[in-house]
Amino acid sequence: MADFKTHITGSTIVGAAYGYWGSATQAMPIESSLVAAGLCSVSGMLPDLDSDSGVPVREATMFASAVVPMLALGRLRELNLSPEAMVLAAGLIYVTLRFIIAEIFKRYTVHRGMWHSIPAAASAGLVAYLIMPSMEEHIRIYKTAAVVLGFMVHLILDEIWAIHFRGGRFRLKKSFGTALKFWGPKFGANFSVYAKLILLLYLAYHDTNLFDQVHRFRLRSNERPSELRWDDELANRLTPWR
Repeated sequence: MADFKTHITGSTIVGAAYGYWGSATQAMPIESSLVAAGLCSVSGMLPDLDSDSGVPVREATMFASAVVPMLALGRLRELNLSPEAMVLAAGLIYVTLRFIIAEIFKRYTVHRGMWHSIPAAASAGLVAYLIMPSMEEHIRIYKTAAVVLGFMVHLILDEIWAIHFRGGRFRLKKSFGTALKFWGPKFGANFSVYAKLILLLYLAYHDTNLFDQVHRFRLRSNERPSELRWDDELANRLTPWR
């Protein structure tokens, strides 16, 4: 299979091309194009979260832990959090990804399992979609596609490196077909990845309504003290002797 350096190099080259394509031909803002290029590059490491090797897991986890809180700032702003609360939330996201999520991957995934699959790439893109709100939906989708693209570059490179060429003959290694797949041999892993994919699809579809409801709830909560004020008529009824 391709090594860590090959994966990050491949996803970075594809990310640079993707960012240029968005800026030059799709009229994407230069900032959005640069972010998309970076997301594609970093996403090329995501499938290695299930790796048995220490370097890919460490690098992928550190990058994800640093990048996700920054991408989530727009989402935190939607919740009308104070600057201090946003800093605390970003720190909590970092700790959760860096230590809890990384530990879950270490304990409950196997290398080249269902995390190395096409539905996992779609799930990674949907997570990015939910994290990154945008006033313009086409920019949000453009950046989401960058995450899926980087993930897919990793899977494609793994399959290419599983083709061995020697003496004018091709030979497929045992690992061929274990990256670009829709399901694996274990029912539990298949069920888990597709259940998460369906949940993420549901959340993405109802995303605007969900956060509108949270925002309205916060507004109602802030208005409750004013609703408890007594008017003069009610006060007179309660204290007629005044």
